[in-house]
Formats: sequence, structure tokens, C-alpha cells
Amino acid sequence: MSKSESWLGREIETTIEKVAHGGVFVARHEGRVLFVSHVLPGEVVKVKVFEDRGGSFCRAEPIEIIKPSPDRVKHFWKSAGVGGAGGAEFGHIKLSRQRELKADVLEEALDRMAGIKRRVEVEAAPGDDEANGLGYRMRVQLHVDEAGFAGPYKERSHEVVRVKDLPLAVEEIVELSVHTKNWQDVSKIEIAASSAGQLQWKIDKKLKGDERLIERAAGRTFRISGGGFWQVHKKAPELLTSCVLGFIDKVGFKKEENNLDLYGGVGLFASALAGKFGKDVRVTTVEAFKQATEDAKLNIADMPKAQAICTPVERFLNTQKAADTIVLDPPRSGAGAKVVGQILKLEPRHVVYVACDPVALARDLKQFLASGYELADIRAFDLFPHTHHVEAVASLVKK
Repeated sequence: MSKSESWLGREIETTIEKVAHGGVFVARHEGRVLFVSHVLPGEVVKVKVFEDRGGSFCRAEPIEIIKPSPDRVKHFWKSAGVGGAGGAEFGHIKLSRQRELKADVLEEALDRMAGIKRRVEVEAAPGDDEANGLGYRMRVQLHVDEAGFAGPYKERSHEVVRVKDLPLAVEEIVELSVHTKNWQDVSKIEIAASSAGQLQWKIDKKLKGDERLIERAAGRTFRISGGGFWQVHKKAPELLTSCVLGFIDKVGFKKEENNLDLYGGVGLFASALAGKFGKDVRVTTVEAFKQATEDAKLNIADMPKAQAICTPVERFLNTQKAADTIVLDPPRSGAGAKVVGQILKLEPRHVVYVACDPVALARDLKQFLASGYELADIRAFDLFPHTHHVEAVASLVKK
């Protein structure tokens, strides 16, 4: 069969070579790349092509595992098997192996995009191994079908999957039993729990439960309004603040200088600085989402030299002339060339970059490294067990 012919619907026996970014795996057949979900490196599988837009690759799903990997396990969530509920695409893989695969993706991204040859261990969050990576999600989003059933979307679609359980959610969310009730004339339900035992949920845009959640991290108290951003994993705020503050402490922090917390959300890192270095630190947290900024103002209210500004990061950076320490936690797409360029003009002594996408991180690191910064340290955390996502924190110091 020539490359010009469509492979759509074709069944192929192949051997899986490696993991790729995005939670898929790579195989090759007749000179073309196959991106296959729900498999493992080394497995011999029969797959069926479900997408072929021409060119050098197509996408396929396994229909038979001929030679399984020793790291394959029974999927913990029956509803999320092959082509089932999204958000658990690595659920068929032993938890320790999931972390190795995420380290593979991060290692390849750093090498290919930034020229950094470094293997970074992906660290488990406390308690995840004992719980098999279940019961960690403090935030859950469900969609409602025409019949009123609430559940997650099916992988790569907007089809609602009717589920009997939510094994990744914390117990407080599970006990609400939202997924077992009927929701006529509703399109989406968002549920959030706090470490203080509060619950908040939005039925479409109508807020229910506690108006404001209370969280504790880095020795500080945080208030989060409905829809305000907070980390998904129950251990993430403490893990990330500990890592960020550790990197800053190692390089040295000048609390009287102009320090910035970019994409600051409710002020997690800005506030954490006070717990570590004193309430008189000078820091500005910047966030484009108005409600999160209002929360941030509350969370840093006891810090006389701190301020929270609601504006896009790129607009704020245009008003700055210099900075000493910058912490940035951009969205999945990364900071991007424009924002990195603006940061470089400020010539900060130290940049701590918190990233939830390894390719976006590596792309931005390349720009920093080419402009006189060196990678002083980097750590990675498995804050989304049973998915392909991985969180990384990089410490960049001006040479």
C-alpha cells in the first residue's frame, strides 16, 4: 500500500517503540509513524487506524494486545478503558512506570528543544503510591448529556460517558454523588473541595455550597472564590511552594528588591514568600483573571510591601524596568517568546519557572539559555497520576 492511499480502518500488527508527548505511543509501519493510545513500549499489538489525514503519520487504537508489557495492569477505572472516559489515559500502566514514561518525555523535550541533556526523575506526591494514585483530585468537571446524566467526556470527543464512580476524586467529592443524579437542562458541573473540608460546586454558572474555600500551604492561609484557580492534586500546593522556595533560598533572595509572581492566580507563591522570608517582602503578583486577583489581594493583605495587579502579564511587563527574582507559572501553552523576551529585558538575577507542559517549558528554556542564563536546577512531580501530564519546576540563574 502506498503512502498516498488512506489507511483509515486498516488493521496492522506492530511493535510499540516509545512514548510521545501527549500520552500516545510511537510505532512504525511501511515507512509511516503510527501514534497509538493505551499501549506500552515493547508491546506487540494489533491496531486499527481511526485517523489518517495523509502525510507521514496516522492515529490508531489497539484491538488486540498480542504480547503485553510486564508493566501493564488491569485498568483501575472500567469506564475509562480503551476509548472510554477521558482523564485516565495511563490507567493501564503500573504507577512507577507511568513516572518513568513522563521522565522520558521530559528528557526528550529538554534535549530536542533546548539542547539540555538531563534525566529528571519524576517524583511521586506523598501518599500516592499507597493509594495507587487514586483519590487525589480536589477539582472535578463533569458534563451533562441530553438525558441529564453527568459524567466526563469520552476521549477525543464531546460525548458524555455515564460513570458509576469517580476514583480519582477525593472522598468529599465522591460523596456528593453528582454523577449518579439526573440534571435536566444543565450542561456542565464543576466541583471543588478544600483541605479544610469545604465543598463548592457550580451548576452551569450558578454557585452552590461554600462561597469561598479556605486552603493552607507553606504556612499560609489562602481564600479561593468560586471559579478561582487552585491546584488539582491535594498535595500540589505544598509540594510546589516547597520546591519554589527551596530554589529561591539556594540562590539567595533579596526581599527589598522588585520581585515578581507572574500568572500568580490567587497569590500562592507571592504569599508563600512571606512565610519563608518575612511579611515585609516586596513582591507583585500579576494575574489577568479579576476574581483570582481579588482573592490574591486578600491572601497578601498582611504583607505591606506586596501588591496584586489584575492585567495581562505582557502588558504589565511593559511597565517594568528591572526585577530581581521572578516566579512564573504560565498556562499549559507556556510563557512564549514575547513574554520571555520581556522578562529578559528586566535582567532578573533569578527566574523560577513552574510548568505543566514539558515541550512548552523546553521551548522557553532555550530562549533563556541563549540569553545568558544557566539551568541551576530542575525537579519534576507526578501531580496528575494516571494521565500523561507532568509538572516541572526549573531554576534559571543569570550567568
